[in-house]
This record gives sequence, structure tokens and C-alpha cells, in this order.
Amino acid sequence: MEREVLETFEAAKKAADAASGEADSPEADRCLDALRRLRAIRVNTGVLVSTQVGKRLRHLTKHPHSGIQAVATDLFGYWKKVVLEETGKKNGSSENERCDSSGKIEKAKPIKVDKNSASASVKVEKKAGVKVEKSASVPNGPPKLTSVVKCNDPTRDKIKVEKSACVPNGPPKLTSLVKCNDPTRDKIRELLAEAFAKVSGETSNDDRKEVRNILDEVDACDPFRVAVTVESLLFERLGRSTGAHKAKYRSIMFNLRADNNTDFRRRVLTGQVRPERLPDITPEEMASDSRKQENNQIKEKALLECQREGAPTATTDQFKCGRCGQRKTTYYQLQTRSADEPMTTFVTCVNCNNHWKFC
Repeated sequence: MEREVLETFEAAKKAADAASGEADSPEADRCLDALRRLRAIRVNTGVLVSTQVGKRLRHLTKHPHSGIQAVATDLFGYWKKVVLEETGKKNGSSENERCDSSGKIEKAKPIKVDKNSASASVKVEKKAGVKVEKSASVPNGPPKLTSVVKCNDPTRDKIKVEKSACVPNGPPKLTSLVKCNDPTRDKIRELLAEAFAKVSGETSNDDRKEVRNILDEVDACDPFRVAVTVESLLFERLGRSTGAHKAKYRSIMFNLRADNNTDFRRRVLTGQVRPERLPDITPEEMASDSRKQENNQIKEKALLECQREGAPTATTDQFKCGRCGQRKTTYYQLQTRSADEPMTTFVTCVNCNNHWKFC
């Protein structure tokens, strides 16, 4: 059929190219005859797609000969209708309709949902006999969805389908540490795995509520896999732990295992600090949240002291405050006038913060 369609279309196209706009042209008659023969062929979507004659026919729908243009337009509309009908048959089935034993189409009826928080299960029943039960008997694992579908057919009423309600993301957790047959590297992996394994307990016992709220995220992480990844990247970027970057190794390992730095190893375990960043990480980034807060306070205090810094002062009791009468004062001297003039003395009362100056 494909060959017949192609040969007939090529004949029509060749005649159309040779035909002019005159009504009595023999080439136009041959083109019209070929187009009518194409209209009589029972084509399907597969033939139209493989031959691509539909796209090539579009050019003839704009032919200057009115007869060729009309027949080509009619043929193009017919082929388009064929494609739409076959596509509609494939996608015509609805998910909300089902077939009973008598062959009738019946739409799904409303669903009744009963939730029971005490038993941690959800039961869903359809009035037409369709029953879906979702059970969450396993606290930490994904709940299973059990579906029993009845369609008024005794031979099909016993069909029972079980499927997981959710698919876990990422690879499964490792049950043991992956070793590389290098005693030094394996020791580092063991120390890292031991440190990351403590994060779950530290998170649950943390005093901060925002940290305890991410316990589920911490429990979903794999300490063994993270330990292997961290050690492999450190070895790739820094070489052996006894080499030129020994100090960097010791700094990273110390901060990951320190008892007072739970925040850093939690950030590494949960991915907030990517393992790729560790070879270039700074000591400030490895500090715990409390240590970072202390460092910021020290910096702010030092900055404030720098802004307040002025001329050095001395304490004396030689000057008497004219406001409170006390002699507890501080003073400093500056050369505010010409060099042959005496220095100006600035005095501050320690008791009432009164200021005055004299020459």
C-alpha cells in the first residue's frame, strides 16, 4: 500500500507542477485523476506517517488551478480525519469508567473515606463494591496499599493487588562499611562512619527545636555511604593523610569528630556542606553554630572598640569638676594651635561625664 500511495502521489505532483492555471490543461486532468485515486485508497495513520505524503500534499492545496486546489484540500481533510479518528480510538478509554460482566460501561461512583488516627490506617470504600485499604503498620517503612476490586464477576472478585504507596528516593542504605584494602584509608573511613552514626542521637537530644525538627531528614541519611564519599574525595584532592596536606586532614577530622561540634558533622551528613567543599573549607566554616556566634560577637566588639578609639587618656585628681565637685578625672592633650603655643588639655569627669578644656 505504501508503494502504491507514493507512486500515485508522485504522478499527481509531477502533473501539478506541469499544469498551469488553465481549466482545460491535460496535465491538470492527469493530476485530478491521480488525486481522486489517492482519495479512493484506504490509508491509515501508519501509511501516512511512513510516506509523509500529508506534508507534501499541503503544497497542492495552494495550487493556482482551482480544481487541483479543491480536490487536494478535500483529500488533505480526509487524511486528517483518518488520523484523528485512529488517535481518538487509542486514547478513548477513560480511567473513571469500568466494564462489568454484562459488558456495560459504568462510571466510577463517589468514594467514601474513613480515617482512623488511633490505628494509623485509612480505609477507602466505593459504593459500587470497590474497596481500597491503606495500612501503615510499619512505623518507619513505606506504607503498603492493598486494593480489592469487585466488578460483579465471581471469577474476578478474588483479585488482590498490593503495591508500595511510595518509592524511596536514592540508593538503599549500606549495611556495612565499604573498605578499600588500605589500612590507613580504612581507618579514616571507620572514624568518619563512627562520627556520622552519632548524629541521629545528637539531633534528637538537641536543645534547639529547629534542630530536632530535621530528625527525619537525618535518619534518612546513610552514615556509611557519606563516610566513604568524604574519604574518597579527600584522598582524591589531598592525597594520603600522611602526605603534604597532613595538617588539613587533621583539621577536618578533628572538627568532624569533636564532641562540641555536632553542627558541622550534621551539616556534612545531611548535605548542607557538600563533600566536594571539604578540601577547600575554612576553619570559620567548620565551626559550630555557637562558636560562630561567639566569633561574630568578638568581631563586633573589636569593631566597636576601633570606632571608639581616640587619643590616649590619663587619670588624675588635679582637676576639679565644676558640675559635681569631684576630682576623679581623665585628660589628654593635643596641639590644636601653632607650635609656639601651649597644648590644649581636654578633661573628662569620671563621675558625671562632664567635659571641659583649657590651654
